[in-house]
Amino acid sequence: MKKSVQRKSQLFLLICFLSLSFFQSTVFATADYYRIAILGDPHLPFSTERFNDPVKQEKVFATKLKVRNDINSWDDVALVAVVGDIVAESGSTLEYDSAKQYFADFSAPIMPVTGNHDFVYADRQTSSGKLIRGDSSSRGLKLERFREAFGLKHLSYTKELGPYLLVFLSLESDNPAFLLAQYSPEQLQWLREQLQKQPDKPTLIFSHPPLKDTLLPYNKSANTPSFYAQPHHEIHQLLADYPQIFLWVSGHTHTPPNNVNFHSENNLFDGRVWNIHNTDMDRETIWTRSLYLYPDKVVVRTFNHRTGQWLDDVERIITRSR
Repeated sequence: MKKSVQRKSQLFLLICFLSLSFFQSTVFATADYYRIAILGDPHLPFSTERFNDPVKQEKVFATKLKVRNDINSWDDVALVAVVGDIVAESGSTLEYDSAKQYFADFSAPIMPVTGNHDFVYADRQTSSGKLIRGDSSSRGLKLERFREAFGLKHLSYTKELGPYLLVFLSLESDNPAFLLAQYSPEQLQWLREQLQKQPDKPTLIFSHPPLKDTLLPYNKSANTPSFYAQPHHEIHQLLADYPQIFLWVSGHTHTPPNNVNFHSENNLFDGRVWNIHNTDMDRETIWTRSLYLYPDKVVVRTFNHRTGQWLDDVERIITRSR
């Protein structure tokens, strides 16, 4: 009798487990959206220029670890887009080792692009501790270091997600006179070729720099030539030629949600392409944005990882263009 009751209990628990597993998998499989979590400028492990106190450094890095844990707890994340400045300063071996270790423990696939800190600067600094630009050999070495760190075939690449085309556009110019936010002619030609292949797919571009004039000049850097995507006129023409592009997702400017530029009508470029700005992660309070890609719209939401709350006042709903 006792064994029979025990078998029934075990059978009941098994049925409950299978039912719960089926319910969870069914809910996920039938979700009508794809979710992309966005990390802006992680600056791993931390900027020694901004934080020279070891206690502060530990606190900031612990906050970055919490961001990773939060995102891992969200079971509907299809991928994590990282919009440049993965490393804090110059792209040293130690910085890339820290970045590889940090991203290795994410549950969702990581889709990164380069920023200026990932390859532009030399490992040596001025006597006052300022970063200086590296030469062509240094930049090439660090771009290769980035590619290897994330197991990429190419620094720029595409991915299809449901009805959408995602384009991950890395900075990689080898011109010694280039601006911090400048794409090469070869890259823009590559981008045109990708867009020509799939003209009917609504397209999102993930880039380190934002588009010009999608921020007001609220500080000395915002909306200056090294802080928006260059060459501006060529990019403007490209966006006009390929109307399937309706979202441009960027970092670089460190614009936080408590700045009016974070969620503004100024974020609309040329009356058609929304620029989704993302702040950096070198802070004690970190916010990340998530894109919910529905068949007919994209919902942009912002999460405060310190308070564990969504910021409803900066939510945006964008109807897809095509």
